[in-house]
Formats: sequence, C-alpha cells, structure tokens
Amino acid sequence: MNRTPAEDRAHWERYADQLLLAVRPFAAEDHALINLPGVPSHNGVHSDGLEGFARTFLLAGFRLAGSGGADPHDLAGWYAAGLTAGTDPANPGRWPTFAESNQAKVEAASIALALHETRPWIWDGLDDRVKQNVLDWLAPMVADPMPGNNWIWFQGVTEAFARTVGGSWRQQDLDRVIALTDGWYAGDGWYSDGLTGAQHRNFDHYNGWAMHLYPLWFCRILGAAAPRGLLDRYRGRLRRFLEDQRLLVGANGSPLIQGRSLTYRHAALAPVWTGALFDATPLAPGETRALANRMLDHFTAHGVTDADGLLTLGWHRPFRGILQGYSGPASPYWASKGFIGLALPKDHPVWTEPTAQLAVEQADFARSLKGPGWLVSGTAADGVVRVVNHGGDHADPARPHADDPCYARFAYSTHTAPETSGDPTVAGGSADADPVDNAVVLLDATGRASHRRPTTRLSLGETTAVSRSRAHWLKDATWDVFGGPDAPYTLGPWITVGSALRGSVEVRAVRVDPAYGDDTGGHVLRIGGWALPVDPETAFGSSEGGTARVEGAGGLVSVALGVDQLAHSVVAFAHDSNALGAGSATPVVSTEGSVAYGTLHVALIHLGGADPALPHVTTRTEGATLVADVVWPGAARDSIHLPAPDNDAYDPWKDIRRA
Repeated sequence: MNRTPAEDRAHWERYADQLLLAVRPFAAEDHALINLPGVPSHNGVHSDGLEGFARTFLLAGFRLAGSGGADPHDLAGWYAAGLTAGTDPANPGRWPTFAESNQAKVEAASIALALHETRPWIWDGLDDRVKQNVLDWLAPMVADPMPGNNWIWFQGVTEAFARTVGGSWRQQDLDRVIALTDGWYAGDGWYSDGLTGAQHRNFDHYNGWAMHLYPLWFCRILGAAAPRGLLDRYRGRLRRFLEDQRLLVGANGSPLIQGRSLTYRHAALAPVWTGALFDATPLAPGETRALANRMLDHFTAHGVTDADGLLTLGWHRPFRGILQGYSGPASPYWASKGFIGLALPKDHPVWTEPTAQLAVEQADFARSLKGPGWLVSGTAADGVVRVVNHGGDHADPARPHADDPCYARFAYSTHTAPETSGDPTVAGGSADADPVDNAVVLLDATGRASHRRPTTRLSLGETTAVSRSRAHWLKDATWDVFGGPDAPYTLGPWITVGSALRGSVEVRAVRVDPAYGDDTGGHVLRIGGWALPVDPETAFGSSEGGTARVEGAGGLVSVALGVDQLAHSVVAFAHDSNALGAGSATPVVSTEGSVAYGTLHVALIHLGGADPALPHVTTRTEGATLVADVVWPGAARDSIHLPAPDNDAYDPWKDIRRA
C-alpha cells in the first residue's frame, strides 16, 4: 500500500488503538482481567485473563510512550484501574499469583516493561498502597529457579524494574540471567533458546522476540546501573542478527513460517524495531519501516482479526494446528511486540524517510546462516525466501523424538507452511502424524514413516549442508515443542541427507546405511517437496514417472523430481492440515522398491513462481563417501559429500534401546 511517512505512522496508531479498544468489552468491570472468548489454554481461564491484560498493556505502553502521553482513549487510566484491582489481595478478581499460575511469570515481564515505558503517566500516578501491591505481586520472582530458556528474562526484566522503584531484587538472579544468556549465544547474532542436551539446538522466532528484545530492555530499565559494557555487547549481537533476519521476510510481507508460537505473528518485527530504538541495526531507516509496513499489511490483508476485532489463534485464518498447549485466546497479543516502533518519536528517521525495497526485492541471494545451520535462498522474481534446515531441531540429542513439523522439516519458507495436524489442547500434536512435506523418511512394512529428530549437523558451507539422523518409529508419534512423550520406539538405519541450494531449487541427496540394532531392511525411501495451499475443489497436481508437480494459489509451483533412484511419484492431498488454507498438496517421490544401502539417491525440490531451469547432477564416489556434483544454470558448481556413518563410533542410543 502506498502511504506517505506521516500516513504510515497514523495507520500504525489507528491499528493499535483498534486492537486495544476491541478487547475492552471482554474485560472485567474493574479491568483486572481480560477474558477473551475461545478455547482456554492449559494454564486455565484465570491465567488467560491475566494474559489478556498484560499483553494488551504492553501494546498500550508502546502507544503511550511514543505519543508523549497523548491519550485520547484514556489508556493510562484504564490500565491503571486494572493494575489497582489486579494486585489487590482482597479482590476476588485479582491476578493469579506465581504460585497459582506459572504463566503469570511470563506476563509479569510485559507488565514491568509497560510500567517502565509509561512511568510518567501511570506508575507515578498510582498511590503508595497500589505501588506496594504491585511490588508485592512481583516479589516472588526473586530467587525463583526459572527454567533454562527465555523464561530467565522474565525474571531479569521484572527484577530490573523492581530495583528502579524500590522493590525486591537480587544480584545473584541478574548475574545468572546474564551468564546463562552468554552460554546460549551460538555466534553470528543467533541464540539458542536454552540448551537442549547441553547443545545449541533451539532456533526460531524466540531469537528476536525474546532473546534480543529483553536483554536490551533490561539495560534500558537499569540505565546507569547496568553492568559496564553489557548494552554494547547486546547491541552488537542484535546488529549482527538483523543482517540475517532482514533476509527472512518475503516480498509478500510474511516472516518465515517456522518454529513455535507462530500465532504471535507480527511479533517477528520485535528485533527490527528494537534495532532502530537502540541504534543496533544495519538496516536503513526506510528499510526498517518498509519491512514493518509490509508485515503488518500482510497479516491485515489476510484477516487475522475476527468480527469483534480480536486477533485469532492461527496464522492467517483461525487454525489450531500450529498452536501449543500454552496457547489461549489472549496469546496472539504478544503481537504487541511488533508495535515497538510506536515507542519511537514521530520525528525519528524510521517514520520520516522514504521506504526502501526489502532484501528479497533488491536481488537474488544464496548463503548460509551458521548459527541455526540453515541455507537460505531468496529470489526477486517471485519474492520467495526459502530455508533448508540442517541445524537445530529443538530436540534432546540423547533420545528419539517424534518430528514436530515446525522444527524437523528439511525446509521452510515465507510462502508455505508445514503440514500440521492435531489439537494441542488434547495432545500437542497428532498421534498419527506422518511426515510428508519436506521430509526424508523410510516407510516400514506397514507404511508408517520414520521420524528424524534428533539430527546431527555434519557440515555447512555457503550453499551446501549435510546432516544425519537415525530412522526410528515410535509407538506414540505425538509431538510437541518439548519432545513429546517418552514413548517406545524401534530403531532403523542411518539416513544421511545433503543439500545444495541456489535460486528456487534444492538438490537433495540421500544415502541410507545399516546401523547397530537395525532390522533386515526392506524400507521404501520417500522424499517430500513443498506443501502448497490449494482449493480442495479445483486443486491441480500431476505425477508421472519420477516427477510430481503441484500448482498452488498465487501462482506458486512445487515440484519434486527424482534424478537418481527415485522413479515413483505421487501428489499427496490433505484437508485442514495447513495454516495457509483448507486444502493442501505435496509432491512426493520415492524408490519403487526397497532402498539400497550405501547408494546415492537424488531429488530436485523446487518452490517458485514458475517451473525452473534445472541443474545437472552427476554422482561419484570418493572412497566410502558418496558425492553429488551439481552444475547450475549459469555454470555455478556445488558438490555434496555424504560420508558413510562410523558404526564403530559411540552410538548414544545403543544402551537405551527399547523394543
């Protein structure tokens, strides 16, 4: 949409006001709780009501801060009343304590941050009794042994605020938060959200809307009391992260559809705005606003609010398949973090300079992101950004997991969503989950697909990557972001997968090798391409020989082409399993019979606006290593090296194997 800089700012303010006013009819009379309609989270209705207050208060905080307290809708008075009632221990409708609801610790950070940003208009106007009630409610955060992930920052930000207003805090807590965060830094601007099995494996949007945002606000709240050099350390890391993050937004305005808590939507803008606020960004002001505008307009155009103006649980349409058990009716309001730009004054360059093109519109790019272990490719012709995943899988490497579709797939993009199913309020994911899209699996005698997690990264170049996993079949294939149940499983062969990614095509090379405890073989190797949303009534897909092709909505084409030893093809159609549409289809290629151990299987996986010019692939051996040599249109070259597994090396699963 073409708007002037002044119109942009006004548009953002109007949209924020609409979101804030829409929740008021669902608030308690005293404003302490905002109980939005819908299926409660596993935290319960009382906790969800606090979430409604805290997350919208965060949005109100940014709105008030950037307007210098100008307040036509009495945001300050409305939320001050809620603070007063919510922290009154004698009020039957008070907020749950941390002992009553663990989730309250999460919401405390939003409240603390909003109180800091609105201090002249809210905190300073509260009477002493209310201030003490607020501090008493926050006080149990002190010395709390917070989980070893982004949750430590809820403690850090809360205690930092309490310290500045005479509340309880503890230096040991702040020191622990800083030290743990340094240990999770994976380099090149990326954090692992905690350590899974003592390894950096947890990469998703929490990098931006938690791991970069809170440390900088921690320093902002503490001011001169922040440890020397800490602000500059965090600023440098965010600046480096944004060099990568700017690549991960499509020309359609969508962020990468990968990881958990996707229903927070434009919260993906949190690090972009934070970089501008803290002078910690490599982006020009016009690119910052263009990226933010495009993302806000993307979600607005896809109808993310309902008839009452409330944000829905889903991505575009309401869709429970991408939710987690902690997702409740007010959870989407962490999208408030996408409005941090409103905290910047109207004369800041991001609100005054002309907008610029997004990275994917400026030129094609292909590179690797070392932190998460991703290959990334953007193509200006169709505006699509693709990521091929040979890095983090959000899994403990010491035990087999069911594949969470938002972490374990080989590829993600800004224009497609992984196939998901199941209701997280029941089990976290479907017990009959069968990895198809962007999956490399072995099918057992009953047709069940193997699972990938955990996976080990073997190599990562600029345009190539290799990883390995042990095929396994679980009796209970329920998945969730924390690994799913510790269910009985059967182990199978090693699967080594290598990728070369340029433009719209990934060359995906696979070898399968026997492993300790393996059965006698007889598995079919199946490789899935990109799932596209399609009209269930008019969907078009074709398969012939070793090629499967799907034409999706918006002119996108998804192709899986078997180059070597993958002669069978099919299009897999699904209903209500994709966040982008009621129907979806995935091109699939496979071996015609049992996969041959120790041989190379190669597929070309395409996602783009048209059928591509294809690379030429030849195969060879270097001792025990299988090599796929790729010559791309234009003469660029890549080689994918797939080494044989060392079955004499220590197998961490060997001693814990269960039938």
